[in-house]
Amino acid sequence: MAEPQIQYCTTSDDVSIAYYVMGDGVPIVTTSGIWASHLQLQRTIPRFRAALEALERRHRVVRYDGRGSGLSQRTSPDFSLAPRLLDIEAVVDRLRLDRFTLIGARSSGLAAVAYAVRHPERLTHLILRDAWACGRDFYETSPEGRAVQSMRGLTEDQWESYVLTAASLVLGFSDADKAKEHAALMRASMEPDAMLAWRDATVDIDVTDLLPQVRVPTLVVCRPSQRALQPQSSQVLASRIPDARLVVLEPWAGTGVDEAWLRAVEEFLGDATPADEAYGAPSTVTPRAASTGMTAILFTDIVASTALTERMGDARFRDASRALDAQLRTAIRDAGGTPIDGKVLGDGVMATFLSASQAIAAALRCSEVSARSELQLHLGIHAGDVIREPDNVYGGAVNIASRICGLSAPGEILVSDVVRGMARTSAGVTFADRGDQEMKGVGDPVRVFAVLAIEESPQETS
Repeated sequence: MAEPQIQYCTTSDDVSIAYYVMGDGVPIVTTSGIWASHLQLQRTIPRFRAALEALERRHRVVRYDGRGSGLSQRTSPDFSLAPRLLDIEAVVDRLRLDRFTLIGARSSGLAAVAYAVRHPERLTHLILRDAWACGRDFYETSPEGRAVQSMRGLTEDQWESYVLTAASLVLGFSDADKAKEHAALMRASMEPDAMLAWRDATVDIDVTDLLPQVRVPTLVVCRPSQRALQPQSSQVLASRIPDARLVVLEPWAGTGVDEAWLRAVEEFLGDATPADEAYGAPSTVTPRAASTGMTAILFTDIVASTALTERMGDARFRDASRALDAQLRTAIRDAGGTPIDGKVLGDGVMATFLSASQAIAAALRCSEVSARSELQLHLGIHAGDVIREPDNVYGGAVNIASRICGLSAPGEILVSDVVRGMARTSAGVTFADRGDQEMKGVGDPVRVFAVLAIEESPQETS
């Protein structure tokens, strides 16, 4: 699997946050609320990489280092709950994720719960793994938490010894090699004084009173451990979050892919692909029927590709179109979309989005990419019900989006009246009416609009 491209965004309180996006499909954001977080180093550790790649094969996974840790800005001493929410908001706003699944594990569950209460409209699902609602309960009640707290003096004076002992507490003392590996991750993730500040802040965070306010479909997963607060803390979460589902997993050896955890996630999200098949394991289960749902669809197509091939020559055109294709797919993913690999388009790209505003944002980025190349684009967007299959979507809405793309002038973005209505107040653009258009294979004329940047037209024409 390809290595992630580390990118940066800035929070509203001016902290630089490192993040990356891997995979395609339904967006999943994994909350960063643990101090042993390092985007690059974690992927060099086999057990972490296997788990990450398994999830990325089925979903569009967004990961970030929280403030003060990993590749994010280290000079940020405030680790209270509010700044942790700013980290999440900065990443999802940068990617323009209107709807996504949020995962919070262990202490990162604190911020995940608070975010779900603050932004229920943006979450499709909330997943809490081995999490707790009160930091003080963990650090004062669980064997692992009490042991960590008792080593405070060691933290300040003997950092090397502390991280090795703490790693052994997390993984058990039976595997020295894994403990050393995890200790190296801890050392690289955060400075000693920052870790102490982070831990003190975590102790003081309590989201218990927020649990009844969660209105997002929630899965609580725990794997009982003698060192942690499980399953008591998970039972508190599941009992106080309305309609939450609790799944208690069997003990796991800690090697390879945690298939039980992944299967619980897939079943909860209701994916059409069986979990075994999604993660590369053999499966005899027949996939369920394709699902349908409202989707925004973007088509791009290279202008006059046949004439360009003759003018540029086969090899040069092929190289230019391949480079453009890769850049378009990156722009689409950055805007929150999913390129559809199963749709054969010749010289174009098709992508789907959870919102019309995301699709317009992606089209604007694609137009900017095209302007820097020697290849121009037609761009068209429509929204409607589609039929989904692995790596493909189809239906009448897809056909209309393709026809709208074909109507656009070079460099122009055309959208249907449906898209214009959905994104009129949220896309940050204006629209120019291009009238009703007859389209091959479409019974009724479709009214289309051209997308204009604000500076192009201060007042919308219609």
